[in-house]
Amino acid sequence: MTMTYKIVTDSTTDLSESYISSHDIIMLGLTVTLADITYQTIGPNRLSSDFLLEKMAEGENPVTSQINAGQFLEVFKSVVLAGDDVLYIGFSSGLSGTLQSAKMARSMLLEEMPAAKITIFDTLAAASGEGYLVREAVQLRDQGKSVADLVDSLKEIAPRLRSWVMADDLFHLARGGRISKTAATVGTLVNIKPIIDVDPDGKLRQVGKIRGKKKAINLLIEKTLDGFDDRFPQVVIGYSGSRDLAESVKTRLLMSEVVQQVILTPLGPTIATHTGTGTLAIFSIGKIKRS
Repeated sequence: MTMTYKIVTDSTTDLSESYISSHDIIMLGLTVTLADITYQTIGPNRLSSDFLLEKMAEGENPVTSQINAGQFLEVFKSVVLAGDDVLYIGFSSGLSGTLQSAKMARSMLLEEMPAAKITIFDTLAAASGEGYLVREAVQLRDQGKSVADLVDSLKEIAPRLRSWVMADDLFHLARGGRISKTAATVGTLVNIKPIIDVDPDGKLRQVGKIRGKKKAINLLIEKTLDGFDDRFPQVVIGYSGSRDLAESVKTRLLMSEVVQQVILTPLGPTIATHTGTGTLAIFSIGKIKRS
């Protein structure tokens, strides 16, 4: 008898609750603490990115917290007791301790239930990049692929995932300790936009500084289309704040010969906490591994 399995992921994927429920995925949520109140990022009372960005504009400094081992243990155990295997597709270990919590939970459960099958896949990605890989996994699962087949495919695709990000709010990057306050002041005066990507270890790195939003967007589009793998003709755009810019980038990407579909996704509160408003991120699959 072939064992069935459940795909488990976390709220940093920025996948909508309707997508999660209609595709039979279990999602755990990181939390965001804002003005001494801790908010959930999933469920009916979840924190909205709009509310978060509004509070940040008023000077609030939110803090995110990873999912703990106890939460993972509870979910993994319920899946195993229902007779299913677990495939957890997680937030980059280079950006959060969440994946480590999942590994701890697996060890704890295996002590209690040695026959449990729990597979943990580190996407080395964030936001809709992580979400992109979950979408691919769902398609493969729906085609009847096993966990082993699915992990093999993800191992092949994930290193080729590109994440090109333009940050707009330099003062927010300074608040998060990513650049100095002086650099933020000077950069804002001369209209500097940092260009960020995700390195092979799943960590954010600044790869450029472009003067002017228009030029920065042009570079993101150029980088996305350069070496684009047309076997994966879908692009996902994540954005915080105004949707208009994302819509205009979508239009431009669809004018290329290789991009067939563009999905727009607001950056969820966990990611928006670290990027601030006005951020634009483009996620796609390239032909070669990122370096």
